[in-house]
Amino acid sequence: MIDAQNALLARIADALERLAPAAPAAPDFSGARLFRHDSSGQAFIAAPDYPMALDLLVGVERQKDRFVENLKRFAVGLPCNHILLWGVRGTGKSSMTKAAFMAVSAEHPALKLVEVDRDEIAALPPLFDLLRGRAERFVVLCDDLSFEDGAAAAKALKSALEGGVAGPPENVLFVATSNRRHLMPRDHVESQGAIAAAEDAEEEMSVSDRFGLWIGFPPMDQPTYLEAIRTYAERFDLVVENLDRRALQWSQLRGARSGRVAWQFIRDLAGELGKSLPA
Repeated sequence: MIDAQNALLARIADALERLAPAAPAAPDFSGARLFRHDSSGQAFIAAPDYPMALDLLVGVERQKDRFVENLKRFAVGLPCNHILLWGVRGTGKSSMTKAAFMAVSAEHPALKLVEVDRDEIAALPPLFDLLRGRAERFVVLCDDLSFEDGAAAAKALKSALEGGVAGPPENVLFVATSNRRHLMPRDHVESQGAIAAAEDAEEEMSVSDRFGLWIGFPPMDQPTYLEAIRTYAERFDLVVENLDRRALQWSQLRGARSGRVAWQFIRDLAGELGKSLPA
């Protein structure tokens, strides 16, 4: 009787094992240096190398030096800080992150960059747990971060950066870019009441304290904008008359001066001259 019950239980266990979904395969990071994270299936989608050279980013020398110094420490396992890059749009925050990563990873092949969508902040804690303990060292980048969803997203990010009882993963460096220093949403209102709104605001603002390194990007002045234009034009052999005047006219039409506007002018100029540029 007992033998029959044991045999029945064994058959049930085998059937349940066959019905259970197979364990997901461990992610493979050997084929690329840059990846895009898909939280819906915990997949990592390989991306091509970032083509912009770090020395092409003009007017942010201090920011580059500080960022690269911190990244090199992380690459060799020395103490370092999570990074918040904040400032006006188009000043090169995301471009500098990727260009600096490409420069440093050339010397440290174990470095990988994983980009996450700002709408998937809640997926950061399980992502960090998935990366914890791997041989690679991961820069996790969230571009244009802000807490439009309120305090819940802020709590998820704090949980990821603090790591719970296990602590934050030693092999993960989190980098966020934002137009706002304290990551507050544009439409932060007090519709839920003054006390609740103040508590949510405190929750959201306290996240920026988890970033040990803040790097600011101020607006670009005219001399720096023209220096960027000349640097690009020289690097890519774009020779035209009245380069400065045309560049200033372009910025006036856009109503702004920034590294992004400078690069857009250079792309237009290269197209006019029939020359190709990095993607």
